[in-house]
Amino acid sequence: MTTMPPPVTELSADEARRTALRAQGLLGAPDRRAGARGVLRHLGAVQLDTISVLARSHELVPYARLGAVGRPAVESAYWTGTHAFEYWSHAACILPIEEWPHFAFRRRAYRNRPHWHHELSDSAYDTVIKQLRAEGPLTATELGGAKNGGEWWDWSETKIAVERALMYGEVVCTERRSWKRVYDLAERAVPGALAHDELDDTECMRRLVRLAGQSLGVGTRADIADYHRLKGEQVDAVIADSGLVPVEVEGWGKPAWADPEALASEPRGRHRTTLLSPFDSLIWDRPRTERIFGFTHRLEAYVPKPRRIHGYFAMPLLSGGRLMGRVDPAREGKTLVARQVSLDGRKAVRPMAQALREAASWVGCETVRVERVMQPELAAALVEALTTD
Repeated sequence: MTTMPPPVTELSADEARRTALRAQGLLGAPDRRAGARGVLRHLGAVQLDTISVLARSHELVPYARLGAVGRPAVESAYWTGTHAFEYWSHAACILPIEEWPHFAFRRRAYRNRPHWHHELSDSAYDTVIKQLRAEGPLTATELGGAKNGGEWWDWSETKIAVERALMYGEVVCTERRSWKRVYDLAERAVPGALAHDELDDTECMRRLVRLAGQSLGVGTRADIADYHRLKGEQVDAVIADSGLVPVEVEGWGKPAWADPEALASEPRGRHRTTLLSPFDSLIWDRPRTERIFGFTHRLEAYVPKPRRIHGYFAMPLLSGGRLMGRVDPAREGKTLVARQVSLDGRKAVRPMAQALREAASWVGCETVRVERVMQPELAAALVEALTTD
């Protein structure tokens, strides 16, 4: 591990928390003119996921920061024109198109050491590339079929080939139709000035480490590595030259690094009261979320139902810069259903009511129904707050 120079700044736990919130666009006035595209550039990555409850996660992320942003605006920010691309970062993510050159290291890794669990004939890859070149953007179905007719991962050769081409950087996803990827050649979809793999691995790492530090505000080695799923030793190799500065954070007990711009002014401004996607970059790293907020966060969608504690898609409540509870939502017609609510004391009642009403309005629901509150003594107060505030 790289020897860390003495920290130049000491931050209290509260300062670190507020620095992280501002870096994530959840403290201070939002940049509404830049819209969802500005949120994407600010965060550096927005995670994608197939689950849709109130909305898909990539829609919930700008909603949490901007309020009632419409689906067309989000779709336009991510998939219209040449503003962004889909690739593996923290997970499957939307990334600003400006960062295409900095993922050259990952494209090279896939080409040199492909990790695939599917067999592929020699001709299938070339056939897909030739078809896209001749016919333009196509879905896997239009290319010849996405499935072999078996289980979920029983991909056809066509689907395997086009996904491999996406990982290699020869193909990109230019839009989504009913959540299906539409593929096109990168040579047509990526702006010419960016469509290259010229940067060596060290330069790619240096840039991504700096970006992670800016998006986090302040973070440990593990925090920074996790943001774009780098290895710890990759972070170690470049962090001294990344532009981030060493800091010491009260209670963390680990070396940390910060974006110098985040330290230049005290983090102040309006806090958002909102529900967060479980995949939101503020909370996607569980150890960091526990360290900063004292809040244990886990997605239980893939946990067997009898073993779930907070519900299928429990969304944490952010208010006043704190995580104050969570709700497992659902929709029934024009009703937003709070299937299970957890509140961090009476102080969380009104913020939860506000967040539920705003979310209901955003998705076109007219009423909110609370089914269960894990603190029964607060149930009546929550229902009253929903109807009287």
